[in-house]
Amino acid sequence: MPSIIVLSLVCLATAPFIGMQSLSLADIADEGSGGRILRELRIPRALLGWTTGATLSLCGMVFQALFRNSLASPDMLGVSTGAAFGAVVSIRYGLSFTLFGLLSSLSACSFLGAMAAVATICAAWRLRGGGISEGTLLLSGVAVSFLFSSLNMILQYGGGYVDTFRMMRWSMGGIQTVGFSSLGAAVPAMLLILFMAAAFSRELDLMVCGEEIAMSRGVQVERVRWLLFLAVSLSVGMNVAVCGPIGFVGLVAPHICRSLVGADHARLCVASLFFGGGFLVLCDTAARTLWAPAEIPVGVLTSCIGSAFFLWLLIARGRRNDRWR
Repeated sequence: MPSIIVLSLVCLATAPFIGMQSLSLADIADEGSGGRILRELRIPRALLGWTTGATLSLCGMVFQALFRNSLASPDMLGVSTGAAFGAVVSIRYGLSFTLFGLLSSLSACSFLGAMAAVATICAAWRLRGGGISEGTLLLSGVAVSFLFSSLNMILQYGGGYVDTFRMMRWSMGGIQTVGFSSLGAAVPAMLLILFMAAAFSRELDLMVCGEEIAMSRGVQVERVRWLLFLAVSLSVGMNVAVCGPIGFVGLVAPHICRSLVGADHARLCVASLFFGGGFLVLCDTAARTLWAPAEIPVGVLTSCIGSAFFLWLLIARGRRNDRWR
């Protein structure tokens, strides 16, 4: 645990000084271009990356506990595709406004699209007439994801060349920010899911063992499931609104942390927070330096890493199962 915290903070502290133009600590007070690059671009970007990675990692930890599946991730909620639909609407129809002085029209529409996806899942639950199992909730998220993906493609197909390029570029995910204004939306998302994960750590420990065991120990399973589902949805929606959809962080980070610190969610919560933050900062630093002066969206890099990691998990799980046959 201490090593995870230290490595994460080292990544956060050193990332702003790495890039095409190497900078030092003395440049922070410089009034020249080096100082402005640090204060207005690199430090805010590192902080935003760390906050986003920590949030997605915590969301993945909660999601894997809710569905008792180490291969589950927040991307399956349909929230990311709902947010993408909101962004596509904003770009396609040229909307321009500011929400609460924090979110641009693109980010605000992304967040509203994410909440539309959550509302669709909740409506399906109410129409179903009551209780909902973890499997049904997961399948509802997958169905909503396909629905909004189809709507996205319809809007992109009818857009012009420039608008279509902007839609595709946004859907790749990226951490581009000038100044610290984007943290105004990212930090509350992190604090929300951190508070909920810590407050319900005991319930998550029991729910991993199964619904029957959790209910026998006094856990109100359906209430806890919906509270955590909504908290994850809000947090992911706020992050996607700021950075676009950045996939697989919620799969990779909590799974690695679980193998390092165990399944106790009180400890896993802290480990996921710091590991996810450091992991995304590291990926973003690689994305903007390895191909310099060009820069690739960090969502592309995390998807490459995550897909390879996902395949490795499937192969490793298959080998473990074969040993018991």
